[in-house]
Formats: sequence, C-alpha cells, structure tokens
Amino acid sequence: MRTALLFDLDGTLVDSDAEHLVAFQRAFAPHGIELDRLEYAANIMGASNAVIARRYLARLAPPEQAATLDAKEAAYRDALGDLEPIPGAMALLDYADRRGLERAVVTNAPRANAEKVLSALGIAQRLPILVIGGELARSKPDPLPYLTALKLTGALAPHSVAFEDSLSGVRAAHAAGLAVIGMTTTLNSTTLIEAGATFAAQDFTDPRIVELIEARLHSGADKGAYV
Repeated sequence: MRTALLFDLDGTLVDSDAEHLVAFQRAFAPHGIELDRLEYAANIMGASNAVIARRYLARLAPPEQAATLDAKEAAYRDALGDLEPIPGAMALLDYADRRGLERAVVTNAPRANAEKVLSALGIAQRLPILVIGGELARSKPDPLPYLTALKLTGALAPHSVAFEDSLSGVRAAHAAGLAVIGMTTTLNSTTLIEAGATFAAQDFTDPRIVELIEARLHSGADKGAYV
C-alpha cells in the first residue's frame, strides 16, 4: 500500500495569487479587459490557460490568444522575487520523508512556471513528480491530473491526500477519490468545503493535516468533512 501527498502549486505551496492577478491585469488591459480580485478568484484561479482563453479571449484569433497568455506567464516569471513556501510546508515534507510517503505536484500552471517556482522555493528535489494539467487530455477540474499523479506515484486514492486552494482543484481531487485539504489563501473554508474539501486549513501547521494523513494510512477512508 502506498500513500501519496499531492500538492497544487499556486496558492497552496506558495501564496502567489496576487502576482498572478497583476500579470493577468497587465496582459488583458490592451484588449480592454478589466479584472479584479473577485473576478480572478471566481473564474481564473486554478483554471487552465485553455479555459481562460475561451472565457476571456474568445474574440481573438488563436495565435493572439496564445501570445497574450504567453506574455502573461513570462511577465509572472520575470517578476518573481524571493519566494517562501506556505508555513509548515517544509515540516510536512520532512514528515513525508519519515513516513515514506510518495509526493507529487499537480498543477494547471505551465511547466516553465512550475519548475521556476519549485526551484525558487528550494523544494524541486523533494517533489520529484510534476503533473501539468495542460499537457494532458483534460486539466482540472477534471480528475485526470490527479488520477495521473496517483498512477505515477503508485498510490491509491483512498490512502492519499490532496492539497488545493481553488474550486477547480478541489473538485478535481475530490472527483479522483482523494481526501482534500482546502487551503484558505484566497477562498474561505465554507466555499472550499462546499466544493468537496474534507476540511480547510490556513497553512500546513494545522494539526488536523497529519491526523488525516495518519487516518488514511491506517484505514484508507476518510470519515467525512471536518468542521
């Protein structure tokens, strides 16, 4: 029996949504598209670039859509400064090492973004499996990225745990049969639990996280939502 910890990246391992919002605002402005924090949280956070293009850039030709989103991603990468992981992330990875848990990153971010962020955080070596939604037939909110991560880690969903901060991510992980811990970097706990999270946590120092992982290790079944 293998147990895996499967992590979303932006907003989960690192609080980067503010930087993404600024990059989107700058990329969309020449096209007359205004974007605020609420709109970003509702319709962009956690979505793949293909979904974002269909929603916001449908009037542009496909090459211009791609160029706009490529410019956004490049601007985000260029603006990255010193990054710090969400509190408790390093300790949780240490715990995973001690317990022999598999781990992977499952993200809708482009590979170039994910690799640069993980390297900047200093944890790329500790998260050796990287599943990119845009490289698969279907990205989040479809469960395929999480099912792919389970296959690559050799772990079973009933014994594993996902960490997510977006509605699309929570729904994807829940549909894959995983217990999901919703990270409240942007959305509140009620919203995350209604989307399918087992419980919500401010960061990785929440003691319920290890309790849930241990329960999955021993029983392979979560007991419903924590409140």
